[in-house]
Amino acid sequence: MNLANKITISRMAITALIIIILLFPFESAGINFTNLFINELIVVNAKYIIVGILFVIALITDYLDGYVARKKDMVTELGDTLDYIADKLLIDSVLIILSSQGFLHPFIPVIIIGRDYVANAIRMTALKKNITLKSVKIDKYKNIIIKIGVALTLFYNLPFELFNLNISDILLIVGTVLSVISCIQYYNDNRRKIIKA
Repeated sequence: MNLANKITISRMAITALIIIILLFPFESAGINFTNLFINELIVVNAKYIIVGILFVIALITDYLDGYVARKKDMVTELGDTLDYIADKLLIDSVLIILSSQGFLHPFIPVIIIGRDYVANAIRMTALKKNITLKSVKIDKYKNIIIKIGVALTLFYNLPFELFNLNISDILLIVGTVLSVISCIQYYNDNRRKIIKA
């Protein structure tokens, strides 16, 4: 296993740690995370700050594994597959947990994850027919917007919350809308290839 793949595996390990911290019943075990008072209205639980820091570290490894793979000519099919799995595990699990804990509307993870299922079904159909599919450029921007939105949500939308600007929700809504648009575009760009084959 090359260095780039090891970095990707480290992202999976960080994701597992994030899930444990978010879901473990610390209160039942007598462990309480400190509440930080930013002002009279904003109270921040240290647990989410810790998770936010881990999430940002995981995002850095996402950039780093791709950089190392390209720089040292380590791009492989296994690496691409591991990177995709690590990325989806990180984003999807955090979206689902934040939704279940009331930080964001359930429609957001449902649409974002549902879009991935549709895209994967199209990819699997194309793979069976040995067809190369055209990628959608909007996907890259959609992923960046969603990742920033999730990170801001974990950090309680700070510093924007101080100015009453709900940037984290806006970014996640924009990312969700772009998910729908990219799914439609992906289908439209590739359906003729699949149907003809």
